[in-house]
Amino acid sequence: MEYLPNILFAIILVVGIGYFVRNIKKLIRNIKLGQKVDASDNKSQRWKNMARIALGQSKMVKRPIAGFLHIVVYVGFIIINIEVLEIIIDGLFGTHRIGQEILPASLYGFLIGAFEILAVLVLVSVIVFWIRRNVIKLRRFLSSEMKGWPKSDGNIILYFEMVLMCLFLVMNATDTAFQTANSGNIFSQFIAPWFDGMSQDSLHIIERTAWWLHIVGILIFLNYLYFSKHLHILLAFPNTYFGSVEPKGKFNNLEAVTNEVKLMMDPSADPFAAPAEGTEDEVPAKFGASDVMDLNQIQLLNAYTCTECGRCTSACPANLTGKKLSPRKIMMDTRDRLEEVGKNIDANKGEFKDDGKQLLGDYITNEELWACTTCNACVEECPVSINPLSIIMDMRRYLVMEQSAAPMELNNMMTNIENNGAPWPYNQMDRLNWANEE
Repeated sequence: MEYLPNILFAIILVVGIGYFVRNIKKLIRNIKLGQKVDASDNKSQRWKNMARIALGQSKMVKRPIAGFLHIVVYVGFIIINIEVLEIIIDGLFGTHRIGQEILPASLYGFLIGAFEILAVLVLVSVIVFWIRRNVIKLRRFLSSEMKGWPKSDGNIILYFEMVLMCLFLVMNATDTAFQTANSGNIFSQFIAPWFDGMSQDSLHIIERTAWWLHIVGILIFLNYLYFSKHLHILLAFPNTYFGSVEPKGKFNNLEAVTNEVKLMMDPSADPFAAPAEGTEDEVPAKFGASDVMDLNQIQLLNAYTCTECGRCTSACPANLTGKKLSPRKIMMDTRDRLEEVGKNIDANKGEFKDDGKQLLGDYITNEELWACTTCNACVEECPVSINPLSIIMDMRRYLVMEQSAAPMELNNMMTNIENNGAPWPYNQMDRLNWANEE
C-alpha cells in the first residue's frame, strides 16, 4: 500500500501522455491528407520567422493590450510548468519537493518565487481576457461563427488556467515545510493565513489534494488542446516555419495552364506533345480545390493552428462592409471539415468513404469566396502566419476552371480578354473608344 500513490500516479501519467500522443498522430495523419508541398527553400528565413513570430510574439504586440497580456500568459504558463518536472519526479519516486533537496536553497527559492509571481500575473491576465470576452464583449468575439462551441471553448480554456494557477498557489500556501523555510513564498505567504487554525493533518490533505488536482489538471489541459483552438500553443512553431516566404500578393501559377497559353501563342509548338508524367507541367486531376484533400498540407496545418482570435476578420474590408466573408470562418470551416473527414476514416478502418459532402458548398459558400478582395489584410494581421487567402484562391480556381461558375461580371471580363485582348467590350481596333465617352 505504501507505493500505491506512486503506481496510481504512473498510470495517470502514462494514460494522459499516451492519449495525447494518439491524438497528435491522428492530427498528423489528417494534415497528410493534403497535397504535398515543397517548403525546403529559404531555411534561414523560415527559422527567423519562427523565432520572431512564434517565440518572440512579434505580431501579437501590434495590438498592445491583448499582445502584452498574451505574452504574460504565454511566458508565465510555460515557465510555471517547468515545475511539472519536479511534480513528476515526486509522483513517481514518492519524494516531496525534490528540488528543495538537491538545489541550493537560494536558487530553489528564486525559482518558486518567480513561479508564484508569474502565476499571479497569469491569473490577472486571464481574468482580463475573460472580461474582454464576456463583459466588454469585443466585436470580433461576437461574429456568427463564434456562437456555440467556439465561444464556450474560449471560456473553458480561461477557466482551466484560472484553476491551475489557483491550485499552484494553494499547494504552496498549505505546504507547512515550504512556508516555514520562508524562501520563494512571495505570494503564497499571504494566502497561508487563510488556513490558520487548521490542524497539520488538514493542511496536509489540502496540500495533497491541490497537488493531485494540479498535475491531473495539466494532463487534462494537455489532452484538451487537440479539441480546442488552443492547439496553436504547439502548432504555432511549425506553422510559422512553413509559412509563405514569398512576397504578399504573389500567387502560385499552374505550369499546365501556362504551357497551354504558350502553345496558343507559339505557332511552331506541337499541340499534341504530351507533358512528361510527374513533371510540373503535367495536367492535374483537378484544378483548384473543392474539398480538404485538394488543399496542400500547409493549408491544413494553417486550419489546425487557427487561434480564432478574429484579427483577420476584424481587418477584412469585405467583412467590414457587411459582406458574408469572414477569413476566420474560412479557417474554422476547413478545420471542421478536415475533422469530419478524419472521423470518417476512423469509422471505415483507415479508408475514406464518400459522404456526399465537401468543403465547397457544405461549409463555404460561393458568396463568401467571391466577396474576397484579395487585399491580404487577413494574412498581414494573423499573429501565427496563417493564410486564409490561399484557400480562398484555390477554391475560386476550382469554381472558374472546373465549374465555370464565376460571377457574370468576371465572366464578361474574361470573355472580352479572350476575344478582344482587353477587359473592355471593344475589339482591338476600337479599344481607345472609351476615351471618347463622356
